Amino acid sequence: MHLMVDGYNFINAWDYLRKIAEDDLDSARKKLIDILADFSGYKGYKITIVFDSHLVKGAMRKKETFSNVEIVFTKEGETADNYIEQYVYKNSKNEKIGVVTSDYLEQLIILGDGALRIPPRELIYEIEHYRKEIEKKEKEKMHKSSKLEDTLEDDIIRKLEKFKKNLK
Repeated sequence: MHLMVDGYNFINAWDYLRKIAEDDLDSARKKLIDILADFSGYKGYKITIVFDSHLVKGAMRKKETFSNVEIVFTKEGETADNYIEQYVYKNSKNEKIGVVTSDYLEQLIILGDGALRIPPRELIYEIEHYRKEIEKKEKEKMHKSSKLEDTLEDDIIRKLEKFKKNLK
């Protein structure tokens, strides 16, 4: 799955990031990129985050990659919606694309072009759920004793026991 995320739309939809953006928009962008990079690694999704630069005089389209996440800053006169719509139109027959936006018109357009609509609150829930699972697993690891056998997977332990029997 390839997730196309309308960056500023998503930041404004998530209270956690919106509060950061109120003080420092650049920090909110960086936090979003970090969060989605981790999430991409966990889910195996290709993720593209698109940020509007359409009102920035003389802005050229700029693409960067960070930990398997593509970050796109649109050019002057091009909105994130425009960029996402064009991408979906050109690529939806070749790949499964999910578009994360709360913009209703955008949702209708991308659905018509064959992409999946993913409301921001759905992705936020998925990210928060994944983060809680990771925290839970980390806590469980910390509570286990520090014996080597407690850190090994069951199939590795079975293989070592079999090897030990063969040595006797």
